[in-house]
Amino acid sequence: MAAAPRRVLLKLSGEAFRGPEGAFSPGALERIAGEIAPVSSGMAVVVGAGNIVRGARSNLLDRVEADTLGMLATVLNALALRTYLEAQGRDVFVQSAVSTELTDPVSPRDARRALDQGAIVLFAGGTGSPLVTTDTAAALRAVSVGADLLAKASNVDGIYDDDPARNPAARRLSDLSFDEFLAARYGVMDQVAVEICRQHALPIEIFDFAAVGAFAALAAGRRVGTRIGP
Repeated sequence: MAAAPRRVLLKLSGEAFRGPEGAFSPGALERIAGEIAPVSSGMAVVVGAGNIVRGARSNLLDRVEADTLGMLATVLNALALRTYLEAQGRDVFVQSAVSTELTDPVSPRDARRALDQGAIVLFAGGTGSPLVTTDTAAALRAVSVGADLLAKASNVDGIYDDDPARNPAARRLSDLSFDEFLAARYGVMDQVAVEICRQHALPIEIFDFAAVGAFAALAAGRRVGTRIGP
């Protein structure tokens, strides 16, 4: 087992918040908090908003309007998650790139200070600009707080050389270089986000967040998915 990363940033899709009850599932929130709270060190989370609105896939609004609603929706997700994490005894701070009276503005300096003290920092609001994915926001926040691993929560346990839903013989790739990922244009993560990580030599791990204990294992230094790195 490799040495545990000193600081992890988790990119969490908004879809993880959804359940039978709709966009916000108490059971889903309880499970998310249960996976994150036991990680003893300070950690950061960037939340998406796919449970409420997906800008790039919205058929009701133009992309800019949909992205604007999506950025606001990430604030709702972050505030909901904060409540569940605090119920498990963690100190939590919410910073948002979209100004609200309910959140603090994004400040890498303040975030690093909170993380050094063992708190969890939830980043909402994406980058604050439309036409940019929350994957890209995750890469930017990870670099800004000095994370040494970006953990991308997915609904699959890594990257495969073919679609495993269509090809049972598809092979999971344990490692990819940044250049290999960018050249193959895998759809599991935004290309711009991966390029930012490449420029800063920040490794990424794509893993299945639905696997119980996977995130805790990753934070402890185990490999649980596909690692993208230098």
